[in-house]
Amino acid sequence: MERKEADIRKSLSWRKMILPLVLGLSAAMYLLISSLGEQRFFKVTQGEGKYEWHDSNDNGVVDATVPAEFVVSESGDYVFDSVQSMILQIDWNSSVFFCLFLALFTVFLRDFGYMYRIRVLTDKFFSWKEAFQVIMLWEFSSALTPSVVGGSGVAIFIMNREGLSLGKSTATMFVTALMDELFYIIMVPLVLVLAGSTSLFPTSVFGYEGVYITNVFWLGYGFLCLLTLGITLSLFFFPQGFKQILINIFSWKPLRRWIRHVVRLGNDVIISSAELKRKKFSFWFKAFSSTIISWTARFLTLNFVIMAFMGNIDQLFVYGRQLIMWVYMLVSPTPGSAGIAEIALAGFFENIVISAQYVALVAIIWRFLTYFPYLFIGAAVLPKWLARTSLKQAKLKSE
Repeated sequence: MERKEADIRKSLSWRKMILPLVLGLSAAMYLLISSLGEQRFFKVTQGEGKYEWHDSNDNGVVDATVPAEFVVSESGDYVFDSVQSMILQIDWNSSVFFCLFLALFTVFLRDFGYMYRIRVLTDKFFSWKEAFQVIMLWEFSSALTPSVVGGSGVAIFIMNREGLSLGKSTATMFVTALMDELFYIIMVPLVLVLAGSTSLFPTSVFGYEGVYITNVFWLGYGFLCLLTLGITLSLFFFPQGFKQILINIFSWKPLRRWIRHVVRLGNDVIISSAELKRKKFSFWFKAFSSTIISWTARFLTLNFVIMAFMGNIDQLFVYGRQLIMWVYMLVSPTPGSAGIAEIALAGFFENIVISAQYVALVAIIWRFLTYFPYLFIGAAVLPKWLARTSLKQAKLKSE
């Protein structure tokens, strides 16, 4: 246990925070600084502008940097100005702060949903305080690891250290992953039907054409479907087969030293699988409802941040675009998609939903609400959590 504690301290150290902080802040500052001196056409209230948009190239897209797209008009709805000038003209009124408050509320709602779900899945094994610390450390580990890797391995250790059996911890991690993927798998076709698939996929992002973007998305979506199927089969239909696969892998000579632990893990998963199969409908309803609440809140955070500066927006369109963008963030090689998320936001939303002068500001606020807090909260929680769980482990050993 002492060795595991040393490993967890190393994995979740302050040094590990430097890279995501630098990447995330650098990307946001790049978006801001690179756009300040840029001059382009900006949409304003009808009648307050000096230009009107005319689709000169018949592409249906407002090309804000192309003068040929705009003609002089006394009652226009566009002005020609610099990004810096337009930022300075932002009216920080009560409407802006109310939308930002709603964005902050969705962050609390998201975390509450996660805490409630983990208490449901573990039959209230964790108190609310313990659930808070587990979720914060889980988010902390996810923020410090590449999105393509995730923080699942650390999450299992966290729950196990709290006293939950290794098999139950593994099963809980699998079920949370299963529900997260199920939410996404169900929500994507639903939103595509309601919002229209043609409008949700960008025509071009980062120089890549729409066909490429669409193909990459469906490839990622297909992978998530296969992953969900694999978890379902392993946990609910073939736990014995899952155990045997683990044994076969760890029978390899370099890994053989852990074979006894793997056998025990496999047995625990089989027991947990049997327990999960006996759960009533209300158990699954509560767990999946909290998943829906958490993930809906997670996506609505950006909706409210955009609404703070853009006013009335197509909420379903923004929500749907985030579902498309999420696949690209999932395969990010950077910790917590740091740097990638900020740039992706500009690629997917600039000049379509978000005016150019607001892109960097929206990116900064969005990430300060949904990413950076977990770095600092996790770093603050970790030492106290290690001290508390050390006492718990010592007590369990003495009994």
